[in-house]
Amino acid sequence: MVATSALKLAEIRWHGRGGQGVVTASNLLAQAALEDGAYFQSFPEFGAERSGAPIIAYTRISHEVIHIRSQVLEPTIVVILDATLIGRVDLLAGLQEGGAIIVNTPLSPEEMRDRLDARAFVLCTVDSTGIAQKLLGRNIPNVPMLGGLLKARPLVPQEAVLSTIQHRLSARLRGEVVRANVEAFRRAYAEARVGLLEGNICEAET
Repeated sequence: MVATSALKLAEIRWHGRGGQGVVTASNLLAQAALEDGAYFQSFPEFGAERSGAPIIAYTRISHEVIHIRSQVLEPTIVVILDATLIGRVDLLAGLQEGGAIIVNTPLSPEEMRDRLDARAFVLCTVDSTGIAQKLLGRNIPNVPMLGGLLKARPLVPQEAVLSTIQHRLSARLRGEVVRANVEAFRRAYAEARVGLLEGNICEAET
């Protein structure tokens, strides 16, 4: 696993659909980075914002000042909140070799690797929709996906993300909903499966 300090600059591209909280996830990660004392950027790619439409957002995190102002064209991490986008959107465009992919799916990393044809990347799968449906009663997988992301790439401390979730969400949601989101993050982190590359073999790490 790679920490932010080792990465120097982490560039994350988020793919999902309207209504899944793609932009919120990007913002939560950025605010957690701020709490951890890092520099950050977080912004969406504007387009159709109707429910169900493909949405892209970007996050950059670094321990040095970030001078780039463009979209993330060569991400180190790609987060896929909706697996139905596979084959419809070029999700892995520009992803750096050795980068990480986090996918919302009940499938294993090995099964998803074949679907994505992703041999040169670390692949993490987590059933964020299942977790969200069980704990939140709705298909809003963004907070569980943060758990999967940190399992694959511990960019910021879990405590910073949990603090951010509690502070940001408590401003507009009931206490029980905030607590459910905290539990969704923790459960996703615990249940996420990471397929690590070693030579040409994908070895699962639970």
